[in-house]
Amino acid sequence: MLRATLPSLLLSIWLLAPLSGAAEPLVKPTDRVLFMGDSITHAGHYISLIEVQLRETHPGTAPDLINLGLPSETCSGLSEPDHPWPRPDVHERLDRALAKSRPDVVFACYGMNDGIYYPLAEARFAAYRRGIDRLITKVKATGAKLILMTPPAFDPLPLQQKGKLLPAGAEKYAYFAIYEDYDSVLKEYAGWVMRQRDRVDLVIDLHTPVLQYVAQRRRSDPNFTMSPDGVHVNNEGHRVLATAILAALEYEVTAANEPLLALVEKRQRIRHDAWLSHVGHERPGVKPGLPLQEAEAAAAELDRQIAELK
Repeated sequence: MLRATLPSLLLSIWLLAPLSGAAEPLVKPTDRVLFMGDSITHAGHYISLIEVQLRETHPGTAPDLINLGLPSETCSGLSEPDHPWPRPDVHERLDRALAKSRPDVVFACYGMNDGIYYPLAEARFAAYRRGIDRLITKVKATGAKLILMTPPAFDPLPLQQKGKLLPAGAEKYAYFAIYEDYDSVLKEYAGWVMRQRDRVDLVIDLHTPVLQYVAQRRRSDPNFTMSPDGVHVNNEGHRVLATAILAALEYEVTAANEPLLALVEKRQRIRHDAWLSHVGHERPGVKPGLPLQEAEAAAAELDRQIAELK
């Protein structure tokens, strides 16, 4: 039973079951599913939560979820002037990622870095739209299904309290000196993504659920945040993201088990690091993963431990 103290938008750790009468699921038990995104996807907790639910729902035949999220990445090819090196552009590695992983379904979540923490400007917005357009074209050319997700919300409160935000009209901005109303930029980007529903297999709004959840929690705790740096949501925030994604996939939620999550998280991390190295990227400072064959052997051992939980 869920604890009564938890807000209604967050259902702790969940077990999912398809809604009765639903059509054939967009993500099938036999699918290989690729997640592309920036540091929020790289953190991967929302992917682990989703995997737990799919494993519980489809024991023995759960989809194969591959996390290829990369910190600092954009789909626009833009970087703020004071970024220590050019931000990686997903299009540098997307063709390799698709060719090596051969996914049936691709989830893509970009936008948080694409506004490069500046006020809204048509040139930057256009670069973002072109990047998403290219991503749609490349993924659809492989025959894979594509699910676009909006960027989550930016939370100005923790940085505002520290005096680290900049007003409109500043000479320049950066990830460490963010425009104070940056979430208005993300709102525009998110709105545009949601209008692409006729071009892809599904669009999922992650921006609104995060805003709503934070607003609900601040009714009782005005200083509540899930993003201590304004950008990266914590594990509670990842649960909000996973809830939104699973709802969009038409799953309902009930309670699940934490031992399974711990093993899935470990398995996801080993494979994530290995797949990043296997595909290759241009982001400095990312520790190399195991050779893919070794990582898959380690994952198989964790699968054995997971099977023993049943």
